[in-house]
This record gives sequence, C-alpha cells and structure tokens, in this order.
Amino acid sequence: MIDKNKIGYEFEPFTVDVEKGRLKFFAKAIGETNPVYIDEMAAKQAGYKALPAPPTFMFSIDLDGPVFLPIVPVLGIDIGRVLHGTQDFQYFGQIYAGDTITQTAKIVDIFDKKNGALEFIVQENSYTNQHGELMGKSQQTLVYRN
Repeated sequence: MIDKNKIGYEFEPFTVDVEKGRLKFFAKAIGETNPVYIDEMAAKQAGYKALPAPPTFMFSIDLDGPVFLPIVPVLGIDIGRVLHGTQDFQYFGQIYAGDTITQTAKIVDIFDKKNGALEFIVQENSYTNQHGELMGKSQQTLVYRN
C-alpha cells in the first residue's frame, strides 16, 4: 500500500521559459487549427500580446521538471504499474510565448478501491508567471495497480 502520510507532500518547484517554437509544436501535435496558436500575426490581430499557449499546454510544463515523474521515487512505486487516470485544468489567465512559468505541485489525496487492488494518487499543480500571477491549475489522478 502507498504511504498515505505522503498526502500534503510538496515537490520542489521549478521554472520553465515558454518559447514560441514550442507553443507552435504543441499546437500542431494536438491538432489545433486555429491560426492564433501558430501564427504570431494572427494572434496579435486577435488581440493577444504574443503567441498564446493552447489549452492543456500546462501539462507539457510538468514534463520539464528536473525529475521525470517525480511522484515515482517519492512514493517508491513501480512505474510499470502506473496508469494515467484523469487530468483536469482550471484557467485563470493566459500563458504567452516569452513567459517564465513556475510550477508547484503537491499530493492532495491517496485512496484505494477494490480492497487495495487499485490505489489512486491525486496531484495538484499550480502555474505562476514571472509577475507572480496564477495562470492555472491542473489536477491529475494516477492509478496504481497492485
């Protein structure tokens, strides 16, 4: 069983520079066809100050941390038994090319179902820009198969 004493554990924050090439690549990767996400002129004509990050881009920030899936070593779990269960996003502002985003994360819940056959780890992440403004939050649930 995963140690429920890890509820409340806060991961080391890290910072990512948001580059316009990366935003364009992400937009293409998710099949985004709106030109504001791939053309700077279209973005500015639409009223954006720079190329905006497409929805769900915050997830890719998570992958830039100093440790890939830091929850694995913190909980001492086998990555081969981890499934991605859910991912939810809340948006409070717009992330743009040129921003510097700091990601903070913590484990907010651990629970089990089916008499411990499945354990669930809920992690909440926050994304703050270089001006100290909270741009968004995400919550993901990982499923651990025992």
